[in-house]
Amino acid sequence: MDVTIIPSQLRGTVTPPASKSVGHRALIAAALSVGASRISRLTPSQDMEATLSCLTALGTGVEWTGPDQVAVHGLGNSIPQRGPFPRLDCGESGSTLRFLIPVALAVSGGEPLEFTGRGRLMERPQGPYFSLFQEKGIFYQQKDGVLTVRGTLKPGIYSLPGDVSSQFITGLLFALPLLDGNSEIVLTTPLESRGYVDLTLDVLRTFGIRVEERADAFHVPGSQHYESRDFTVEADWSQAAFWYAANFAGGQVDIQGLNMDSTQGDKVIALQYWQLAKPGDAELDVSQCPDLVPPLAAMAAVRAGTTHLTHAARLRMKESDRLYTVAAALRAMGTQVEEGLDSLTIHGQERLPGGGAVDCCNDHRIAMMAAVSAAFAQSPVTLLGAECVRKSYPEFWNHFIQLGGEAHGLVLR
Repeated sequence: MDVTIIPSQLRGTVTPPASKSVGHRALIAAALSVGASRISRLTPSQDMEATLSCLTALGTGVEWTGPDQVAVHGLGNSIPQRGPFPRLDCGESGSTLRFLIPVALAVSGGEPLEFTGRGRLMERPQGPYFSLFQEKGIFYQQKDGVLTVRGTLKPGIYSLPGDVSSQFITGLLFALPLLDGNSEIVLTTPLESRGYVDLTLDVLRTFGIRVEERADAFHVPGSQHYESRDFTVEADWSQAAFWYAANFAGGQVDIQGLNMDSTQGDKVIALQYWQLAKPGDAELDVSQCPDLVPPLAAMAAVRAGTTHLTHAARLRMKESDRLYTVAAALRAMGTQVEEGLDSLTIHGQERLPGGGAVDCCNDHRIAMMAAVSAAFAQSPVTLLGAECVRKSYPEFWNHFIQLGGEAHGLVLR
């Protein structure tokens, strides 16, 4: 779907969707619990559907009981679930894939498991897991877009880099409590995206799991049992960030439903908004909040000064090479941007010229960044493949129109 954004004013009230990060974690914890849980305020995005599909394939009972509520009948964790298992299709969700690889190994009873996905998902690096598999004697093979693993996780020491992706740490934090002995996750490099690990620990505590945090390590007692819960997913700060970007460009959007005490790392957008509001050159280290780079770049494009977004190399392995696609989108709208190996340098101006076409590259965050930026440009901007917002924010275009945005060619669901 190609959409042409006509410059307009965005104003009104919006409630961002439920946190994708929290939703994934709550569903997995519920799936590992004994008994039934109810997960409320869950946005049925493509990524959430991928996690639900994989949990069902592992034997979890899942039932939508309302438009945003799911009943989860847990596997329990005392007896491994026996295969054969159908292929686990993770869609384009990196969280689904990386969280569930160790979880599936913990509940499979040694049966072979196959994971697949779409887009760039199966190209995204799994090196930290592969190194552990070689060390622990777990078979793995990645061929023709399918990852096959076979074996069982055993209690022990699991050494992982902290600066590749926190998703590997989260996957192990979910799986290791199920084992029959104590384990420890040892970080070999400093931890980045710390907020995502905090989210995991928060959800684990809610579902009755104990993890002891130590210097550069997490001690995970074994033989634990997840406890079923009724759980409400809070609103997503990473999606709210695009409405922060709209306000930065001149909008008047009242963003509601956010938990100001959230452990979501992307809550830092509220502070970064005011940092960028100050004129002059600015530098932001985004190693702890890589998903905020698109909305931060949108803000940087319309501020008085040059902005450097640094330590962002991991963005090259997202749904798109997000350093390249952010830069290309802003250039298409008339912004001067320099792309480094792990950084972006953006030269701000009072208002974007607009008038170009942005290829969204099947990346939901590129589409949302381009939409809010184009709304305040001087000339219309065409977004190519704008339907990709369904991956994480299915209601984005509805909300955009309700706030006064004008989009030609839009087909609302």
